[in-house]
Amino acid sequence: MTTTPELAPTSSLITTLPGTSYTDPETFRQEQEKIFERLWFCAVRSADLDKPGAFRTVQVGRESVLITRNRKGELRAFLNICRHRGARLCTEESGENRRNLQCPYHAWTYDFDGKLVAAPNLTSMPDIDRTERGLVTVPLREWLGYAWVCLADEPPSFEDTVIGAAVERLGDAAHIERYRTEGLALGKRITYDVAANWKLIIENFMECYHCATIHPELTDVLPEFADGFAAQYYVGHGAEFAPEAEGFTVDGKGGFGRLPEIAEDQDRRYYAITVRPQVFVNLVPDHVIVHRMFPMAADRTVVECDWLYLPEVVESGADVSSSVELFHRVNQQDFEACERTQPAMDSRAYRDGGVLVPSEHHIGAFHRWVTEQLAGEGA
Repeated sequence: MTTTPELAPTSSLITTLPGTSYTDPETFRQEQEKIFERLWFCAVRSADLDKPGAFRTVQVGRESVLITRNRKGELRAFLNICRHRGARLCTEESGENRRNLQCPYHAWTYDFDGKLVAAPNLTSMPDIDRTERGLVTVPLREWLGYAWVCLADEPPSFEDTVIGAAVERLGDAAHIERYRTEGLALGKRITYDVAANWKLIIENFMECYHCATIHPELTDVLPEFADGFAAQYYVGHGAEFAPEAEGFTVDGKGGFGRLPEIAEDQDRRYYAITVRPQVFVNLVPDHVIVHRMFPMAADRTVVECDWLYLPEVVESGADVSSSVELFHRVNQQDFEACERTQPAMDSRAYRDGGVLVPSEHHIGAFHRWVTEQLAGEGA
């Protein structure tokens, strides 16, 4: 059973979640039900679905969700389940349906708004309500150029829980809006299959106590990270580039110029945001990096990482490898550390959990949030 970490006001150390929180299948099932199936989940980059009928299927908690674009160009989301006998409607991860969505089992057919439009012998069953027997719709919102879905019967406020995470981290929504992420183009996408629990990945992203140890390239560009205080430790704080670093690149060379609308005080700084339960947003002057986590099992998490640049940078064929390589190495280093930690979660040495030092104390708030969600106390 997951328990709330205890605070020790007179001690430098705070206890973490117990080891079973990262390995127990029942705990993971509860997280699927009470976290991933109740909160807004960042599913797909909107621009990936570039025409009517383009689709992507994503795993959200225990459900397969189908996201497609209708004839009007609007994004729609449905449970990926045929309403006839429950067959999986789209079995591929992505693709394009030119005319409609058809179940491969009995050929029940739906339009891109989810309405039942055809089925064998359907005309002999005039009493069937084609809208009522249509696909189950899933609420969808777009923000930062991504489609967010929510499986809850009554979704929580998107403004409070999603946009609110940026406000909580940066101080206001305008800070992130200046990057105009929705207008950026995809320069690179890398998918990582990480043999670790999703919470270990979030905890790692939230702290920089490890940065001096495993991130030499990152601390070369962001030297304050070597002192162990992550960007998310301070509201509104962005880590400043090293004087000799021309850009956020693996070799310290210049990038592609500042994004047009970011403020002067945002230049030469790195900002990191965690949007619970599964998104990291990284802001630097010339590009944005977005991580989306897809928890698949207690000990397995798929992470999709996008590097986004101005459209003219991508269209020109500019070499973005130096900026991609910096955070790709950071990702590899972080995920290796998480995979090295995961097996120990079953050890008797971690039965009661570990500890957080002062520069990690803010992780305790994440642990309490997880505990409250599982207890049904949070939104």
